[in-house]
Amino acid sequence: MPYIDFPYGGTPNIGTTRPNSVDSPFMAAVANTSLGKWMQDAHIQVYGWLNGGFNLSTNQNQPGGNAPIGYAYTPNTVQLDQAVIYIERLPDTVQKDHVDWGFRLSALYGENYRYTNSYGLLSDQFNGRNQINGFDFPMVYGDIYIPQVAEGLNVRIGRYISVPDIEAQLAPNNFTYTHSLTYTVDNYTNTGILTSLALTKNVMVQLGIDTGTETPLWNHGVTIPNPMPNALYPGTTMLKDPGNQPSLAFCLRFTSDSGNDSFYPCVDGINNGAWGYNNLQWHGFTYYHKFNEYWNLAFEAYWLSENGIPNLRNAAAQAIVAGGGTPFSPQYVNFNAPPQAYCADANALSCTGNAYGLLAYINYSPDKMNNFSFRPEIYDDPNGWRTATGVPTRYYAATLGWQHFFSPQFEVRPEISFWHSEAGAGYTGPFTGAFNGGTKADMFMFAMDAIVHF
Repeated sequence: MPYIDFPYGGTPNIGTTRPNSVDSPFMAAVANTSLGKWMQDAHIQVYGWLNGGFNLSTNQNQPGGNAPIGYAYTPNTVQLDQAVIYIERLPDTVQKDHVDWGFRLSALYGENYRYTNSYGLLSDQFNGRNQINGFDFPMVYGDIYIPQVAEGLNVRIGRYISVPDIEAQLAPNNFTYTHSLTYTVDNYTNTGILTSLALTKNVMVQLGIDTGTETPLWNHGVTIPNPMPNALYPGTTMLKDPGNQPSLAFCLRFTSDSGNDSFYPCVDGINNGAWGYNNLQWHGFTYYHKFNEYWNLAFEAYWLSENGIPNLRNAAAQAIVAGGGTPFSPQYVNFNAPPQAYCADANALSCTGNAYGLLAYINYSPDKMNNFSFRPEIYDDPNGWRTATGVPTRYYAATLGWQHFFSPQFEVRPEISFWHSEAGAGYTGPFTGAFNGGTKADMFMFAMDAIVHF
């Protein structure tokens, strides 16, 4: 399985993490060299993977015909999903006698950079040129572990993966090749400080402050000219990214004595919710349950919101966007600007967008080399905001996937999925559905990837 403990974000697993614990082919290959011995003594490891896949879909439009499905958004194609390398030192969270430290430097290249993109960090690849493949550095952080505080305190500083969610950006951390809609349009990374305190063996508290979601520290307070002051942005200048502001993350994790149950409610990226590059106000929880050695359940529910989103139904609002009167107008962001909303009131210039996700993974692992996952999902996007379609709709999806290891270094993940959008019923816009550029309400897809670890 992708995890040994039921997962929680923003910290190494407290009480179970040991240095030099990654058994990678690269580290084994250099073990008897002077470099390898120095790295072992310093508890520094280098490892990574190559991940590529393909999909066969009932959609035809290229690129992007599978959208809003992510990670395989272009139908009937082969792609390099991600080539990833880590340089890291894991703190020892098992011992209780000294303060320890760690870090991770990560680099990613491939199609998947599109989802980790942080506005202002190499983002011209995505927002300026809309490249299919690109680079990103999704994790650049340091850890300080203090075992003398309660059952252990970890402080993480830098850019890190957002705390909630069953799924993750990095391929080996997932049961299936494709991702749910719930995850595809979710928070990905934060930049800031996150503390994780194990109060007891059953209770963990996490508290952090960051710059928001997918926006680096140096965006804070940066202004750009406003060529057409308007009711939404009345000044002669405006913030480059209004979502870049001090933001709160707060989580509680409750684990049963048996370890068979874990309940993990969180809020993430919480601020005034102003329309930003990806200023998502995340409220939700994950729940995990182990039935026995073969079966387990992972469940997630959340509500996302954002305020002041320009109204796709309002001609004046669209004229403001087209004329350069917002921070994300075409004059500033050529491609992949943050989504606008289909507001209930056509007369409003802007509105609050909301979206709701319900997701489950039912997992069966008959042995250590195989895992089967059934992933049902409901995603409600009443403003067409999070799925960037401008189509208010509810989605239903079901995916059946198989994760098979030929060896610890090589795995494949075939899957078959069905996706349905309710768009069309009562919708008076130009689209009749959500897939294939808005022409289909249903789609089937077979997809498979391979991961080679090094």
